[in-house]
Amino acid sequence: MDDHNLMEEDNLFHKKSDYKPSRSITTILIGKPLETAEQEHQTINKIIGLAVFASDALSSMAYSTQEMMLILAAAGTAAFGYVIPLTLCIVLLLVILTISYEQTIHAYPNGGGAYIVARDNLGDYPAMTAAAALLTDYILTVAVSISSGVAQFTSVFPNLYPNRVIIAVCLVILVMVINLRGVKESGITFAIPTYIFLVSMSIMVIIGLIQYFSGSLGQVVNPPALQHDGPFVAISTFLILKAFASGTTALTGVEAISNGISAFREPRTKNAGQTLIMMSVILGTLLMGVSFLTVKTGVIPSEMEANISQVARTIYHSKGIPYLITVASTMIILVMAANTAFADYPRLSAMLGRDGFLPRRFAWRGSRLVFSTGI
Repeated sequence: MDDHNLMEEDNLFHKKSDYKPSRSITTILIGKPLETAEQEHQTINKIIGLAVFASDALSSMAYSTQEMMLILAAAGTAAFGYVIPLTLCIVLLLVILTISYEQTIHAYPNGGGAYIVARDNLGDYPAMTAAAALLTDYILTVAVSISSGVAQFTSVFPNLYPNRVIIAVCLVILVMVINLRGVKESGITFAIPTYIFLVSMSIMVIIGLIQYFSGSLGQVVNPPALQHDGPFVAISTFLILKAFASGTTALTGVEAISNGISAFREPRTKNAGQTLIMMSVILGTLLMGVSFLTVKTGVIPSEMEANISQVARTIYHSKGIPYLITVASTMIILVMAANTAFADYPRLSAMLGRDGFLPRRFAWRGSRLVFSTGI
């Protein structure tokens, strides 16, 4: 039965039910209904939590360096020397955010994103401003990540380019259905691709650094043409700051774990905090590695070929299996980044529903003990 009249509670009544629903399209797609008493068993550990809540942040690392370079390209290739210092500044900002959110997790064990912190310390209007920004950001995350993944896919299979909108919509529906099946099941589904991406990126960075320090790291062969409309400009403070702002896309999704504390197993604040630190260490390390190798291999930013593709084919000296695994896992993680929005938007909307800023039904749990209305 749907527990639409029950909101999230710390104390649950454990009661066995003999109710068995008839098979239908709904039960086939999202599974049989779960009892409220099973909510405790639907929580996730740190390994699955990293896949559920960190895919957005980790995927952003794949294109943030390129976004910086696209801005700096206005001043010519000489400006690419600022990429590494700018990346160091972004990593420093990541450290500050991680420390802040780690404190927030322990201060707000039921979920402590920007909305809750602003509500308790600044009042309703600042809180609603933060919530509106976050809800909009989550929707845009789905749009951008799915579109980016489809763009990567159609670049490999150009014959499917006219069908890119249909493909994108199908992918959104797929991610939605997986999330309707429950946090635990969606986490298991997305965990394997996430870790394939992390392993493939780590191997690429390690091999690239070994080649650099041994003097065998080559330069990109046949790089795409430098794309820039209009005359080149001088390097200015404004240009550097604009590049920095574009590069901070790598920090998208860092807040997700602090909003989703209730999804973790007990002790949930400890598990959520450790997951946040793991994510930040991985993100910062890989971001620095990718930016360093991007500059040292002479990558040219282009929409025709992503920087990850250029770095990978330079390090592996071909477009063989290691290259294909790296690029394919990047494509998949970009699509999966939408999952962070599907995991956090419903939780934030549930908080807003309880406080009366959204319809109350956003706070009701569906048959699979997830906030189905938000999904």
